[in-house]
Amino acid sequence: MSGLWPEVIRALITIIVVIGIVMTGVAYLTLAERKVSAWMQDRRGPNRVGPFGIFQPVADGLKFFFKEDVAPREAYKPLYLLAPLLTLFPALITFAVIPFGTSITIAGTSYPLAIAPNVNVGVIYLLAISSMGVYGILLAGWSSGNKYSLMGALRAASQVISYELGIGLALISVVLWTGSFDFHKIVEAQQGGWPHLWFVFAHFLGFVVFTVAVFAETNRLPFDLPESESELVAGYHTEYSGLRFAMFFMGEYANMITASAFVVLLFFGGWNLPFVNYAWFGPIWGGILSMVVFFAKVAVMLYVFIWVRWTLPRFRYDQLMNLGWKRLFPLAVLNLVVIATWLLLRGRP
Repeated sequence: MSGLWPEVIRALITIIVVIGIVMTGVAYLTLAERKVSAWMQDRRGPNRVGPFGIFQPVADGLKFFFKEDVAPREAYKPLYLLAPLLTLFPALITFAVIPFGTSITIAGTSYPLAIAPNVNVGVIYLLAISSMGVYGILLAGWSSGNKYSLMGALRAASQVISYELGIGLALISVVLWTGSFDFHKIVEAQQGGWPHLWFVFAHFLGFVVFTVAVFAETNRLPFDLPESESELVAGYHTEYSGLRFAMFFMGEYANMITASAFVVLLFFGGWNLPFVNYAWFGPIWGGILSMVVFFAKVAVMLYVFIWVRWTLPRFRYDQLMNLGWKRLFPLAVLNLVVIATWLLLRGRP
């Protein structure tokens, strides 16, 4: 029993640190979104609250905290109050299995840079938990008693069904290639030179399908049909205000971080750099450097999310469905057939 407590303490400290990093990232992603959009539109963006506007997320958080929480009379209160939590919490729980570096060795003891290291079914866990977020959207739309909210919830449901197929099929090709659902083993398979380069090269078609489907899963432009302000006011969160309204936004940005980490782990080598061995830098600095590399890759992917939002227009609903079923799904099947055939010809079981 005494040997269990150090592991429990390590896990608790890691949870606190990871949740702190994620929530800070969520707050400053809102600032980054506004800054990047301002840069693309040739204007200044937030610049009045603190130097360069760095305290703007704090001001926004205080505004939501003190804002009146109004609920519609026709809402079904139990589910109306539960829905924002079902959107935010799954987005945070997914980080339990996401490794963000190698390990740090202190006084002869190795500390893995993950809340739950060496989870053999980490990929399945991440898919299962991340797909639960749509239940919050569905319950929010149905329980609000608003026709616009209900329409947004129905769109979210059909969108998830359409694009999760592409995510699953693109993911299977990577799993077949590595023979594992463990993120650590998937990252290790992308370490070194050719043919162990990042999977974005060997699985480029799967990467394209997976990334486009992830954009749709996170309800980001050009796939934000569940919100669609020009048609549905604000979609599923039309009737929300105050902190509950803020929870939907925190859930969206936390899902962006999860999706970016997912893409980095599967296709961009996780914390690996080509031809770089972190053992060269020592047991402590090597682990810190691997963590910095991982978060730098995630930051680049987050920039792509923001860049796409302020570049592409929103799809029509029929275009959204056609892309999912008539384009991405056949491409995902083709990618899976090609990878499976290649592995069979190479003698892989």
